[in-house]
Amino acid sequence: MAVMSSLSGFLILDKPVGCTSHDCVSWVRRCLGLRPVGHGGTLDPDATGLLPMAVGKATRLLPYLSGDKAYEGTITLGLQTSTDDLSGDVLQRRSVPHLRAGDLEQALAGFSGTIHQRPPAVSAIRVNGQRLYSKARRGEVVVAPERQVVIHSLELLHWESPQLTIRVRCGAGTYIRSIARDLGEALGCGGTMASLRRTEAMGFGLHQAVTLSQLQMHQSPATLVQDAKQPLLTRYPQYQLSPAEYHPWRCGQSLAIPTAFSVGQVVVVLNPDGVLAGMATIKSPAQLQPKLVLEPRS
Repeated sequence: MAVMSSLSGFLILDKPVGCTSHDCVSWVRRCLGLRPVGHGGTLDPDATGLLPMAVGKATRLLPYLSGDKAYEGTITLGLQTSTDDLSGDVLQRRSVPHLRAGDLEQALAGFSGTIHQRPPAVSAIRVNGQRLYSKARRGEVVVAPERQVVIHSLELLHWESPQLTIRVRCGAGTYIRSIARDLGEALGCGGTMASLRRTEAMGFGLHQAVTLSQLQMHQSPATLVQDAKQPLLTRYPQYQLSPAEYHPWRCGQSLAIPTAFSVGQVVVVLNPDGVLAGMATIKSPAQLQPKLVLEPRS
C-alpha cells in the first residue's frame, strides 16, 4: 500500500559504537538534505544496532509505533561501575561465585514480566526537567526514581564465567544496563553491561538496516528511505474515509461514522484510495476525532 512520498518514511540504521542517537540524526539530515528527521528510541553511545530514523511526515507517526524492542547483550559479573556499563568508573570488584547455567536461568526468571526498575544514574531520564547524565557530569549524587517496565522474555544464550550473554524482549523504557546491575546484585557479586546490541525496534529488524558508511557512500541516499506502510500500525483498527468524508477530515473536523469503535480507541485512518491519511481517536462509539492529519487542507 503506497503511503507517503519518497522522502517520508523510515531509514533504518545499524548504529555503530561510540556515537549518540542525536549524532545519527545529524548525519541523516546532512545525507538527505532534509530537516525533519527523528529517531525511535535512544541507544546509548556504547550500544550498537537498530535505530529507526523517521524522515519527513513519518516523524509524526513515531508516537503510534510499537515501543517493543529486542536486544542481545553480554554482562560481566563481579564488576560494578558508575554507569552500569564499561564506560563508567569502577566502583567495586568482587569474586564471582561458582554458578551453573541453571542458577543463572533461575536468577534471570525473576526479571521477567512486569517489574519495577531503577534506571542507571547516567541516563537520559529527566528528573525535575534535567537529564540525569547532566546531573551526574556535574558531580551530583543521582538516584533515579524506579518505574514500571515490561520484560516479555529473558533468555540465557551463553555462560562462561565471568560473562553471560542474554537475549531480551521488552517494552518501552526498559534499561538493559539496569538488568545487568540488578542481576549482579541478586547474585551477590555485582554486574555491569559489557556490550549491547539492539536487534529489533518499533516493528523493524536488523535485516532492514544500513550502516552509516553505506548511507554516506550511497549515490542516492533518499532511495534508502522505506515507506511507512500499514503493517507498522497493525495493532490499531482502521477506518477508510468515503470521498464525502475526506474533505472535512483534511480540515480537522470530527466525523460521525457508520462503524462503531470503543471510546478512546486509536484508529488508523485511510483516504478513499486506501492511502494512510492519519490517526484518530474515538470520542463516542461512532465519532472520529482527528489526531494526526498527514495531508491537511491549506
